[in-house]
Amino acid sequence: MTESERYGDPAVREAVAGRIAMEWGLELPGSFFRFLDFLAALGPAEERALRDLELAPYGVMDLFADPSAFPREGLDIRVHGRYYRDPPEFLTFLHGGSDGLHHGLWSDDGRTCDGVASYYSNDGDGIERRHRTPLEAVRARIERAQRDLAEYAADGEDVHERLADLGRLRAALTGVETGERTETGLAYSDAYDSRRPAVDSDRITTLDGAGALVPGVTALDRPPHNGADEYRFGTFMEKLFEDAEALRAARDEALRRATAGDPSEALVLGRDLHWASYGEPQREEYARELLAVAYRDLDRPSLTTIAATHHRHRALAHVDVLRPAR
Repeated sequence: MTESERYGDPAVREAVAGRIAMEWGLELPGSFFRFLDFLAALGPAEERALRDLELAPYGVMDLFADPSAFPREGLDIRVHGRYYRDPPEFLTFLHGGSDGLHHGLWSDDGRTCDGVASYYSNDGDGIERRHRTPLEAVRARIERAQRDLAEYAADGEDVHERLADLGRLRAALTGVETGERTETGLAYSDAYDSRRPAVDSDRITTLDGAGALVPGVTALDRPPHNGADEYRFGTFMEKLFEDAEALRAARDEALRRATAGDPSEALVLGRDLHWASYGEPQREEYARELLAVAYRDLDRPSLTTIAATHHRHRALAHVDVLRPAR
């Protein structure tokens, strides 16, 4: 069975979905299965175009090669494809090429998918949660490539074959999803990707840029997601983290609030410390402690387990942990 056939095979899909539910606690959304429909239908030209975009299925997608795969001895499957800064809410399914770009299914409660997140693990940018589905994320890459290739063509480069392949890939994708979006290239990016995200009053600002879904009150009275001055907020938090006494007091206050019935500060400060641990044991330990309390009190048991597992394995040099197929 070829790779594309496995993406479309009902028995393999069911086995992978069951494994993800069992290990990560996540119910795969319909948009993920549409992503599989797209991959299963690709021909050689479309696959070549996807490679040219430096996009490749990864992380939990590796289970399609063997849904019963196990990690190497001493490791846990839940850290496969999990980079050092990945929040517990992030489950990698697609690698994006240079600078460690990767995409993950995002789940605030660890049970249901709330969209798609992405970020570059090798640079300082935050997490982007602009796209609702895997295919929206791929479509955005297609249109950015269309925009760039149009500029190369204007400079006299021969990009005819690449544009033709890209057009075939777009046709395959829009036959499954986003077909109502008729814009291409720069017009598409302007319409769907370049606008500043709206302020989300249901979420609270976090240092990683993804925001946290939590109903309580934080110690800093943080603004809603997308409502903060990112530079000022980041600078303030970094200064706090560099002051050992102030950081300890902030951690103690978050735990006190959780004991009093509001784990909001434990969640947001834990996420901030997880994102900005930078290999420092004290930050890693505070992040572990705060997230364990927050996810327990918020009844997010799968995130509790993922966070604890990741903490044990954050020093991994490589995030490919599955045993090689025999």
